[in-house]
Amino acid sequence: MEEEMRNTAEEEMQTDKEAETVETAETDKEAEAATDSAEETVEEKDPLAEAEAQIADLKDKYIRQVAEFDNYRKRTLKERAELILNGGEKVITTLLPVLDDMERAIASAQKTDDPNVLREGMELIYHKLVKVLEGHGVAKIDTENADFDTDIHEAVAMVPGLGDDKKGKVIDCLATGYKLNEKVIRHAKVAVGA
Repeated sequence: MEEEMRNTAEEEMQTDKEAETVETAETDKEAEAATDSAEETVEEKDPLAEAEAQIADLKDKYIRQVAEFDNYRKRTLKERAELILNGGEKVITTLLPVLDDMERAIASAQKTDDPNVLREGMELIYHKLVKVLEGHGVAKIDTENADFDTDIHEAVAMVPGLGDDKKGKVIDCLATGYKLNEKVIRHAKVAVGA
């Protein structure tokens, strides 16, 4: 009898365990179903809310970009206007010492009658001016024994009868030409052999 009771007790325990397992499985299934339905509801609401948040974020970024570009445009216009008004400031400040030298030469010319002193002073000022201009990228266009080139020369006279070796060559330079950083800013006015 005791054995039967034990067997019966064991059977009841197994039945209880099986019932608990079935109940647990059913509870788990119900919980999963509830979670799935909640997720479906959240997923249905989330895309709309997510899209609205994304639109708001993109709109904010767009407004900031437009404002930043507008500020950039205003700043570059202001810088360009300042550059146009004050662009030559650097060149002018380097030319002022040459102007000072000219004023001193004029003042000393009134005190002396020696033409050699005046000539020497003028040559010094001329060389100083050339040096300042070279420092800013200005260079003379060489015309001595050069072939006539329409890119850098301007023919103002044709000189016939000098022979075939002088044909198409620069004979004389009437006004010196200059380049600024390899760009011609003034063509050399020359007489050309014909």
